[in-house]
Amino acid sequence: MLRPYLQGFGRVPPPDPTRTKEPSQMTSHTLEAQAAPPGEDRSARIRRRLERLIGIAATEGNAVLPLRNGDEIFTAMLEGIRSARHTVDMMTFVYWKGDIALQFAEALAERASAGVRVRLLLDGFGSRLIETDQLDTMERAGVQVMWFRKPLRLSPFKQNHRCHRKVLVVDEQTAFTGGVGIAEEWCGDARGPGEWRDTHVQVRGPAVDGIAAAFAQNWAECHDELFDDRDRFVEHSPQGDAVIQVVRGSASFGWQDMQTLMRVMLESAEERFRLATAYFSPDAFFVELLCATARRGVEVEILLPGPHTDKRVCKLAGQHFYEELTACGVKIYQYQPTMMHAKVITVDRTAALIGSTNFNRRSLDHDEEVMLAVLDEEFTATLDSHFDDDVALSDRISEGRWKRRSLTQRARELAVQPIRRFL
Repeated sequence: MLRPYLQGFGRVPPPDPTRTKEPSQMTSHTLEAQAAPPGEDRSARIRRRLERLIGIAATEGNAVLPLRNGDEIFTAMLEGIRSARHTVDMMTFVYWKGDIALQFAEALAERASAGVRVRLLLDGFGSRLIETDQLDTMERAGVQVMWFRKPLRLSPFKQNHRCHRKVLVVDEQTAFTGGVGIAEEWCGDARGPGEWRDTHVQVRGPAVDGIAAAFAQNWAECHDELFDDRDRFVEHSPQGDAVIQVVRGSASFGWQDMQTLMRVMLESAEERFRLATAYFSPDAFFVELLCATARRGVEVEILLPGPHTDKRVCKLAGQHFYEELTACGVKIYQYQPTMMHAKVITVDRTAALIGSTNFNRRSLDHDEEVMLAVLDEEFTATLDSHFDDDVALSDRISEGRWKRRSLTQRARELAVQPIRRFL
């Protein structure tokens, strides 16, 4: 049994293959796992764990559409903006340069000129490279542009806590979230180093309210007016069969909802746990939890950036744990064609997490994030299919290979450990 997060981290010993537990010695969790039927009952069990342990009700009747890479993602988002008749609320961590940044600026400006209420919330650090003429174009058209925590205006403590959420809500009825930023790096279809690999989702149904609330929470910090008469507060009719829980992570001290979300999914996995993340730098607790999950017979697979990454320091921090993880049976893959920027988890072909959260200390401890827990087998199967495609383009890190890594590599890994909690 893992000890609570704030009470230190003990090693979980590997199971003794020669020992068979008597029924009286088995924990309720073990008995439940052995007796658990597949499919609907497993989904319901994960749902109730998430609802009670996080305290946020899941909603039924949602339609969720996975979007892979910029060609699909940007097309859908721009179509959504251009179709708006009442309101557009958009927030992003990254808004950089390039033709796609201009397309978004022009689409937002056009809708504002047409009388649509358009609000754009930019992170003060992540979007600092946005071109001034694009800001001018939007503001002249009537787009309300606000900045989340500009670094020069903040205390050193607040500068470390960024808004990493990516949210677009159109007419209160269609929402988008995931990992993509507004920059040319995300354009294309991951065909080479200049086209990053990422995943976004389009959501319709009651879960849109949870995604809209993520925007509202951060907008309230930056603007005096939270809503106006163009907010209709529409009721949502059923749009599909997906059950979705929207979980928000916010910068604070102590254990956070996003950490609970990850922990529940790992501890609920019975057959397979898959993780794709751009930045992998967990703390000792989650490294041990990944190992414990693998040791109890769950297939644990982790897909990470390979030779193409925009944060090599963070990559080094994660590589420090490769030897320990592979020794426990965790499979680690490094994606070769381009930067792997997706943030996706699937569990037992039943449940999926998708949003802005990486498996690192920064996302789990420091940044504003949003994640969808989706209970839908068809949606999960699509994400698993994407994972299979990506693994086919990846190199696996074997246990023996990482044990033989050079002294220089080991020294680099150790050098970044003191700053790992900020990565």
